[in-house]
Amino acid sequence: MTNQSAGKPVLICDTQPVAMEGIRWLLDNSGDLRCAGTVTTLEAASELAVSLSPAAIIVDKGFGNHTLMDWLHQTSSLPGISGAPIAPVLWGAGITEAEALRFLQAGARGIIRRTSPAETMLACLRAVTSGSTWMEEGIFGSTDKLMQPRRSQLTPREHQIAELVERGLRNRDIGRQLGIQTGTVKIHLKHIFEKTGVRGRYGLALTGLREKGTLSLPSN
Repeated sequence: MTNQSAGKPVLICDTQPVAMEGIRWLLDNSGDLRCAGTVTTLEAASELAVSLSPAAIIVDKGFGNHTLMDWLHQTSSLPGISGAPIAPVLWGAGITEAEALRFLQAGARGIIRRTSPAETMLACLRAVTSGSTWMEEGIFGSTDKLMQPRRSQLTPREHQIAELVERGLRNRDIGRQLGIQTGTVKIHLKHIFEKTGVRGRYGLALTGLREKGTLSLPSN
């Protein structure tokens, strides 16, 4: 089902009709967004995205992480409204730090919880349809330490490891690529966290994405 009224078009892909109707109502009463259509499979979402070129696609995490990763890699390259890339927005219950980071690295432009209030969903969609990458506050804990990472204090080896963490590599993969032991990687990471003040490997990856302009965190 599609809608051709004014506003930036957003496609909804979910298996729950009640959820889709709720988002449809929210979009069509927002003033600047609209529901371009609703589908219940990722295949249908891809097909409709090609014909409608929506600004964003809201997708339920319930389709499964592995399936979504493949779908994101394919969809993030499709042209949306005015030729800009389509912005996939993942929403679901119980999104972990590791999952959120992998979704971002796969091409997601928005990460939001299924239990979020309506105004949060609108804030997410307005950000991603304007070219930003948006993530709900709290998924990665406090973002205060992500604002001023001190990577200039890192050694060349620590910079290498930070870059590989940003790309999603695990400690054993980093060790294999750099020719060092996994335990040595852990020691380097401990020093990186101490020097940057960043919380954990996911926070470290986020700071790298943010420094490159890939990720824009919402203000608290």
